[in-house]
Amino acid sequence: MPGLRLQGCRSLHLNEDNGRFLLLAILIILYLLCGAAVFSAVERPSELQAHGRWNKALFNFSETFNISLQDLNALLRDYEAAIAAGIRVDSLRPRWDFTGAFYFVGTVVSTIGFGMTTPVTVAGKVFLIFYGLLGCAATILFFNLFLERIITLLAVVMKAIRLRRMRNSGLLPPGISTDFAVSALPGWKPSVYYVMLILGLSAIVISCCASAMYTPVEGWAYLDSLYFCFVTFSTIGFGDLVSSQNAEYDHQALYRLANFLFILLGVCCIYSLFNVISIVIKQVLNWILGKVCCQRCNKPNAFLGRRNAIRPGSRIRCSHISRANDSDGPGDSDTEGRRLSGEMISMRDLAASNKVSLALMQKQLSETANGYPRTVGGGSRQNGFSGGVGALGIMNNRLAETSN
Repeated sequence: MPGLRLQGCRSLHLNEDNGRFLLLAILIILYLLCGAAVFSAVERPSELQAHGRWNKALFNFSETFNISLQDLNALLRDYEAAIAAGIRVDSLRPRWDFTGAFYFVGTVVSTIGFGMTTPVTVAGKVFLIFYGLLGCAATILFFNLFLERIITLLAVVMKAIRLRRMRNSGLLPPGISTDFAVSALPGWKPSVYYVMLILGLSAIVISCCASAMYTPVEGWAYLDSLYFCFVTFSTIGFGDLVSSQNAEYDHQALYRLANFLFILLGVCCIYSLFNVISIVIKQVLNWILGKVCCQRCNKPNAFLGRRNAIRPGSRIRCSHISRANDSDGPGDSDTEGRRLSGEMISMRDLAASNKVSLALMQKQLSETANGYPRTVGGGSRQNGFSGGVGALGIMNNRLAETSN
């Protein structure tokens, strides 16, 4: 029976990357279903009530002024087209003057996309395709560079605090030089959880300060202002609330500058926070996968294999366990124990270890050539978070995945 169970484990074997991807896809689908159920239960009654009030208002207006519902609906459609063109009333600023166009392109390249202004001409739509392609790519690069520098700044500050605590606790002599003290922590990196906390608090402070500005200037409720900040800073951009749309404001130049700075800082901060949270989610997925594989293989240290040359041991660990359990003779298990203890190694394992050494050397050379070697105390950093591109690669390179 154990042999059959382990044979099933081998037949259903998934490498770590594919297993994590599949588990994340399942969790996202469940998350979407739960979100849809909650929003449907919360918002659907209000929608039905608003629909009933609107039909009643149309019917009363039609009866009062003796206008057919067909003509009234046609007028309302023209009114909606006027809103989309930005010519509804004089209290709204022009949508396509230079300042309005600058606000529009800012929402395009930042991928916010409020939708309150959209091109209607063929030339404008064609230009938007090419303009957005280059602009969005450049802005994402800017966010990644911002993320790299904010993480570096946090690492410097947190390392200085750590050294100060070491001095206060007596682990470092008072007269030791700063350079020697810094070299005492060659592989230290800030914990991802501390960075997540700092970025989360920064996002809250920026949102609260921005909401305190939007509430009196735009006439929104404070909760609506907080809602606008999250929708904007996260680049969701529904467009139901949009700042800086009136034609005139008190201290208009100062307000528009502050609005631009708040949106810029908020988007950068939330973008960084999202990437930190994604690493924490990845840790949770690894933990779940580790638990699932432990139950399948009936081995505490078993883990799903990762299909690369950096961690080949996990690929053959399950097969070693299954061979040891399937064999009834003591000779096989004893040989396996000697192999794991280092007393004996087969030619197959020797060839595999040589391939690993070559792959690690190539990996280190590649990283050195690209200017970001992942070395901790002179050794290659090997964990489930190795690799990654873009923001995730930056986070993996500059943060520790476990709390310090």
